Amino acid sequence: MNLLFLGDIVGSPGRRAVEELLYRVVDRHLIDLVVANGENASGGIGITPAVADQLLSMGIDLLTSGNHIWKHKDIIPYLEDTDRLVRPANYPPDTPGRGYTVIETAIGEKVAVINLEGRVFMNPLECPFRTVDAVLALIPPEVKIIMVDMHAEATSEKLAIGWYLDGRVSAVVGTHTHVQTADERLLPQGTAYITDVGMTGPINSVIGMKTEIILERFLTQRPHPFKVASQNIQLQGVVLKFNGQGRCQEIIRVQEGLKH
Repeated sequence: MNLLFLGDIVGSPGRRAVEELLYRVVDRHLIDLVVANGENASGGIGITPAVADQLLSMGIDLLTSGNHIWKHKDIIPYLEDTDRLVRPANYPPDTPGRGYTVIETAIGEKVAVINLEGRVFMNPLECPFRTVDAVLALIPPEVKIIMVDMHAEATSEKLAIGWYLDGRVSAVVGTHTHVQTADERLLPQGTAYITDVGMTGPINSVIGMKTEIILERFLTQRPHPFKVASQNIQLQGVVLKFNGQGRCQEIIRVQEGLKH
């Protein structure tokens, strides 16, 4: 079973990349399931129900998220009603939505997707290590493929989760920093790992935002409204190839760019 995971989709340029490039990657790698982090798909921060539906209509099967999921208030009832958009599992128990889901491919293969949020340089949520232990206990034993989106700032925390889950899940992929890392590998017990899968959006930017605005913020130390950049749009992510026992056999980085 081949799964494509797309890095954080940023604004309308990221959605355009999905619309125009996703089919190429799906065809080239014989993809059975597409998962993407969509927490920045609406205006660069957050996601709305309309944008979530748009992405799901473009060939994405499931959306994960992170700390920006709460930006647009109308996403809260949407989270309650859908199992195709998940939020980090380590929010408090009464938080709207769900932190994991089990989805089936077109031929009936079941895949569990768990969303976690880091705590280093981020919000003081519940422990992601203990949370994932609790979630794994809830996943039916017949579900062999288990993928974790670790949405975190610190490389050390992502890597620690990778080692903690080695042999217990099929893959741990990092999101949030929007810069694709070159450390994709199979850990000793067979879990695929990458610190950050990258960003689907404008690469001529600072993590998706216009460079001049970000430079002004750094130089003046004053707030300036973020604006999504528009140049050099790419679709970034990883292809994960699993065997029938849920063990990852290969992880391949993906970078696909628009030519105009």
